[in-house]
Parts: sequence; structure tokens; C-alpha cells
Amino acid sequence: MFLTPYYKKENQSVSILPSQASDFAKIVAQDFNPIHDEGAKRFCVPGDLLFSLVLGEYGLSQKMSFTFAGMVGDGVKLEFPESVGENFDVHDDKDKHYLSVERHGDVRSCEAQVESFIRSYVAFSGLNFIHVLVPMMEQHQVMINPARPLVIYESMSFDLNTLDFTQVTLSLVEQELIVDGKRGNVTLKFELHSGDTLVGTGVKTLVMSGLRPYEADKVQGMCETYEGRRTSF
Repeated sequence: MFLTPYYKKENQSVSILPSQASDFAKIVAQDFNPIHDEGAKRFCVPGDLLFSLVLGEYGLSQKMSFTFAGMVGDGVKLEFPESVGENFDVHDDKDKHYLSVERHGDVRSCEAQVESFIRSYVAFSGLNFIHVLVPMMEQHQVMINPARPLVIYESMSFDLNTLDFTQVTLSLVEQELIVDGKRGNVTLKFELHSGDTLVGTGVKTLVMSGLRPYEADKVQGMCETYEGRRTSF
């Protein structure tokens, strides 16, 4: 499985080193959010990696939803259930809850198909910051803290009409930012296509923390820093 370099598994216990999380974010998801950097003060494992590990472990279901309950930091040992039904949770070895999963419909465990789906799905994350979040911040005249930019997933879900495909592409069809004080609730709706055929729809929700009044020069600085991280990598 292509995910092997990004985690360690012993029986049903999964651990992820900061270096593995950082590599996954940058190499697979093209996500250069500094919160996933090795050595980051508020380091956390990418939600996209947890999503990917669930698909790798339990297969691709037609309808799936993922709700994140906490940030997975360094040294956390996650316990993946040995057998699962339509609803299950992922906890750590101290019984702290990190992720809830709901799934329905047919299931496919074809390694090539699951890998292709994961790669397409998580690569969508790499486009979020500059191409989606920054224009919304400008529109609403708010911005995240440039010194400690914090954007994390709250949930992600998809509903597939069929599993008869080998590859999918994602396209954003709707986006919304609701500002609630210093918190920004972001909803991204997208379609999944196989060639010219619509095979499903999906939704991702994110939380932007520490919102403050918009300053164009500081937002431009964040964009330049983000792009610089990408090009230097």
C-alpha cells in the first residue's frame, strides 16, 4: 500500500511520526499548512492522512462521512477497530476520541482504486488555501493570524452513485464562509467525476481560528510564505 511510509502499525495500533505526517501532507496532499511541520509548536497529523488510513484499512464505501473530534499530536497511538459496522470511532490507547466514521452502501477494497481515490481526494486540499480560503477572507474582510495560521478540518463526506470507476477528479462547485467572532466556519462542496461522468458529490468543512480584521499586505505575505514553502520543498 502506498501509505506504508507514512505510519507504523502494530496489530491494530497505529502511530504516526511528525516526519511521516509532514511528508504525507507535502508529498501526497500538496498541503503546506505549517501546523503539519515536524517541530511545529501546535503540530497535528493531517486529517487527510487519517481519512486515508481509514480507507486503506476498511475499504472505499459508496457513502462515507468523517467527523474529527480532536487534533492528533506527536506520540499518539491510535487504535483502529479490528472489525467495523456502519458507524465506528477511532480512539487512542488512553481512550481519547479523535475520529467518528459513518459508512453505507457497497464497499470496494481494490488497492489500486482506493489509492487513486485517496490521491485525488486529498490533493484537493493543496488548492484550498490560496485559491479558496484567501479570496473568501478578502470577501469577508477577515484573516487568520499570520503568526499562527490555524486552519483545520471539522468534517468531510462524500456520496458516490457508483463504485465502477478507476479514477476520479474533484471540482469545487460551492463555497461558503460564516464568520462567528474569531472563528470562521468554511463549507466546501464539490463534485466527483470519472471522465465526463458525474459519479458523486462531497462536502468538506473547515474551521479557521483567530480571525481578525483583514490586512491585504499581511495576507499577501502569508500567500508568499505558503508558495515559498511549496517551491522550496
